[in-house]
Amino acid sequence: MLVVMQEGAEEAQTQNVIDRLVSMGFIVHRSSGFSTPCSAAWVRWATWTPSSFEVMPGVKECHRIVSPYKLASRHFKPAGTIVKIGGVEIGGDRVIVMAGPCSVENRDQIGQVAEAVSKSGAKVLRGGAFKPRTSPYSFQGMGEDGLKLLREAADRNHLLLVSEVMDQTQIPLIADYVDILQVGARNMQNYNLLRELGALRKPVLLKRGISATVEELLLSAEYIMSGGNYDVHPVRARHPHL
Repeated sequence: MLVVMQEGAEEAQTQNVIDRLVSMGFIVHRSSGFSTPCSAAWVRWATWTPSSFEVMPGVKECHRIVSPYKLASRHFKPAGTIVKIGGVEIGGDRVIVMAGPCSVENRDQIGQVAEAVSKSGAKVLRGGAFKPRTSPYSFQGMGEDGLKLLREAADRNHLLLVSEVMDQTQIPLIADYVDILQVGARNMQNYNLLRELGALRKPVLLKRGISATVEELLLSAEYIMSGGNYDVHPVRARHPHL
């Protein structure tokens, strides 16, 4: 369900609502970035009516969220998501371009590409240090050495950096180097990875899986957001290597 507080509601009133939800066994996710703060909450089994919350001081309205994705819905956050990183706003009125090679191969290659990316007006350098390949004999990326080269090239050209994470064991390493973690199309439904990214407080670029529906994409975003990481931007990928 969604509990929307009145504009100007006191913090104590909001906390009273949250405390009551928690006492009933609800899991609460609070959004306070708007003039009318709201809390999305849900529990597997509970007997309650919206009116029981609407009579509480400071509450504007309360209603059930019927969509399977709660936090990724417009009910929880009516405005579009804007991710702010190092002075760059992704999701706002400006088009933010992320560009770079599929994978980093050596210092000269990524250095030249990063310089061209910066001069073209793009704000984010992208490149893979770990690459999923169909063949086990294909180049799989440079690993941490590639991350070091990407970070060096991005910093030298005043760019943010995004790179792909392929499983949860890579998160601590990659998070040390990048500004945005990318979940590739092949991993859109890697739920263990998505859960771990939910505990991270860095933006996630979530690519739509091959043949995945929009609802499946939003539910994948829900896995991340349910862990408390709301800086998620789903995108549509036409090809697994894009």
